[in-house]
Amino acid sequence: MQLDQLTTPSGTTLQGPLLITPPAFGDDRGWFYESWNQRKFDEAVGESVLFSQDNHSRSIQGVLRGLHYQLAPEAQAKLVRATAGAIYDVAVDIRRGSPTFGAWVGAELSAENKAQLWIPEGFAHGFLTLSSVAEVQYKARGFWNKSCERAIVWNDADLAIAWPIERLEGAEVSLSGKDAEAPGFQAAASAGDVFP
Repeated sequence: MQLDQLTTPSGTTLQGPLLITPPAFGDDRGWFYESWNQRKFDEAVGESVLFSQDNHSRSIQGVLRGLHYQLAPEAQAKLVRATAGAIYDVAVDIRRGSPTFGAWVGAELSAENKAQLWIPEGFAHGFLTLSSVAEVQYKARGFWNKSCERAIVWNDADLAIAWPIERLEGAEVSLSGKDAEAPGFQAAASAGDVFP
């Protein structure tokens, strides 16, 4: 299993998120890889992780989901992968006490590269669908809880996320009503809707 810490566009390493790429073994008949191993994952992230639920979404090109997160008492950590197509996956540090508060990292996850992004609690998460269709599966630590759920608008100027819109081949970014109306990063921070 290959582990990579991600860096921000300015070159700062963001502590927490990890890009995990399991080895795949293939021949002319197809391929096999171990997508999940509790012992190896716990060793990789340095803690014992008990996941609460698995989620699966399907999106067409241009769909952007996020930036989503949950606050205590049901904060969520996620292990995200694309099992069909390709997405650009983003994690934003929303831990007020962190030296990288407001910084973001992104990585392409695809059925082809088999990479997975570990996003611990304290980060907002979102993804942009790059392929004509993508299926995203993720494990979550912490159950979904509507009262804990929060969002930050995807195109917040303070965050300045470099979404690869040019890869959409003319498709428009498509948002849910909830995501389109999400507050900006500074508004969320002012309201106390970030982590300590």
